[in-house]
Amino acid sequence: MKVGIVGASGFTGSELLRLCAGRPDLDVAAVTAERHAGEAVAALYPSLAAYGGLRYTATSADAVDGLDLVFLCLPHGASQDLVPDLVDRVGTLVDLAADFRLRRPELYTEWYGEPHRAPQLLGTFAYGLPELFRDGIVGATRIAAPGCYPTAAALALRPLVDAGVVATSGIVVDAASGVSGAGTKLAQATQFTTVDEGFAAYGLLRHRHTPEIEQAAGAEVLFTPHLAPMNRGILATCYAPAASPGLATADVVGVLRDRYAGEPFVVVGDAPPSTKAVAGSNAAHLAARVDERTGWVLVLCAIDNLVKGAAGQALQAANVALGLPEAAGLTAVGVYP
Repeated sequence: MKVGIVGASGFTGSELLRLCAGRPDLDVAAVTAERHAGEAVAALYPSLAAYGGLRYTATSADAVDGLDLVFLCLPHGASQDLVPDLVDRVGTLVDLAADFRLRRPELYTEWYGEPHRAPQLLGTFAYGLPELFRDGIVGATRIAAPGCYPTAAALALRPLVDAGVVATSGIVVDAASGVSGAGTKLAQATQFTTVDEGFAAYGLLRHRHTPEIEQAAGAEVLFTPHLAPMNRGILATCYAPAASPGLATADVVGVLRDRYAGEPFVVVGDAPPSTKAVAGSNAAHLAARVDERTGWVLVLCAIDNLVKGAAGQALQAANVALGLPEAAGLTAVGVYP
């Protein structure tokens, strides 16, 4: 199967290259990167030396024309300009940006500050979170891979919302991300001297992932992201009012375990999850408690933001869409220490 990766010089693109290297059935035929056109992949990322002489080319629809599977790893907004010219020229298209995740075009104007430039295509993309929306992904030729924060929050909250054990408003999501979530662009806020030994909140009340979290979780949330001094990982701590009195921890844990029974990448445990345990893997680790004193439910989810939160989930969704083994090229085993 011929594969193309558009925007392959960023962290998510390089992570996709790492994952595809373990798939003999996937032949990476084209990689694009506007700023690095002509440069060898292995020169930019020595960890990808297995790709030999593969070089980045300029980004265009022509660069991936006719390929079987194409991943878009572009900054927000760029996919909207490329996708209309691309959708009928490739077999299966997976967009890792936020451009086609939301169903309502007016939300892009509200949260991203500009009207969507291809609103007619929004309803044609499946939301690529297999554990929650697998039926919509099977056979899809256009997939919007979820964001990292929405993935962690939705995996934690959606089963409880669907089961009716938590309220659908008044939910708080606090989540901390590693610095790789900010991408490769140089900025003072993500420099080593700024991030090291620090822990800070950002995007207060207006972070762009808020409507996506609400869409995927099926509930209204107050979302606050934080930047943690680590390379990878997201830990989402979600607080939701219980829907009725008398709810116990065993009830909530039971809902999660029932919903994710048989899922290869979701682990519902007793101990609070750690980002270290999921690093390099496509796994999501969950734990939950009910505070009987306050009547609140606490659910935690840890993922690797570059794998389950981006490249790994995109590959997982592509596997589902194409009828391939869902876990092909992916692992639930983290890299430790």
